[in-house]
Amino acid sequence: MADRPRIALGVLGSMAEHLFWPEHLARLEAVGTVIDRRGVAFDAEPEAFAQLAEADILVGHWGCPTLSAELLDGAPQLRLFAYAAGTVKWQVTDAVFDRGIVVTSAASANARPVAEYTVAMILLANKGALLFAARERDPDAVVPLDPLRVGNLAKRVGIVGASHVGRIVIDLLAPYELEVGVYDPFLDDATAAAMGVVRMGLDELCAWCHVLSIHAPDVPATRHMIGADQLAALRPGATLINTARPALVDADALEAELRQGRIAAVLDVTEPEPLPADSVLRTLPNVVLTPHIAGAMGSEVRRLADLAVTEVERFVRGEPPLFPVTRADLDRIA
Repeated sequence: MADRPRIALGVLGSMAEHLFWPEHLARLEAVGTVIDRRGVAFDAEPEAFAQLAEADILVGHWGCPTLSAELLDGAPQLRLFAYAAGTVKWQVTDAVFDRGIVVTSAASANARPVAEYTVAMILLANKGALLFAARERDPDAVVPLDPLRVGNLAKRVGIVGASHVGRIVIDLLAPYELEVGVYDPFLDDATAAAMGVVRMGLDELCAWCHVLSIHAPDVPATRHMIGADQLAALRPGATLINTARPALVDADALEAELRQGRIAAVLDVTEPEPLPADSVLRTLPNVVLTPHIAGAMGSEVRRLADLAVTEVERFVRGEPPLFPVTRADLDRIA
């Protein structure tokens, strides 16, 4: 790698200006040479491949193409892929690791807004606000709401997955007088105790909680982990929150349960996404739908750039990455 590494921004042009503030570009220019401050989409602009051919570092974002063996053949100098977004599963291939390219992700920075959204919905769900609002719109709406049982005092929150997001949710819930239980097969009792939560089996957690919030990765082992049995175990009036991936929940079983009006749901992800215009989920008063907005949006994407630029700075200084992604990680991360 050259004394001043050459840095390519694999970001759609319109997004580059929004993602990278002048201070981010100044930090990158302090440790290397940014080939094109406008950013480029390598799958859309042929001239971008010329930039990749001379790049030592690639900072990617949404829209960055898959780093296939063919693409990497044209990037012989590439040593770092710093992804200024969440999962790298769609960008990284074995060819990346075969070539010894270091991979980092800003998933931890993206986790914060997801957790904030989740906590807001947990508090609103416990308060009954979401269902009261539905009833205000339609006084005849049938919703699982008992005004005598709403409130956040001593309510039980079930967290499925002690992931980046799951752990931040747990931290953010600490000031509230709530009980928090967690299902995660990789979490031991000692770690759970240190986090101030109770570790439970999945079925036990579903029956125990008032709100069930899903934060597990989308891997084969977790597909439809929330199925008909788990949904049936939820107490009447419980709320299911899914900000993770739709495949974690059996969509048919969830729709059937929601049609009954026994439980409520807050869904930031759906299958398919977006839902068809005639989907019954769009009409049920016990369902809150948002269009995959829990992750970083607007001003929040600045955190993604902050972390990606920090990873570049550390790499140039010869320091280990803060949030590396290894080949083995791809089988377990979201």
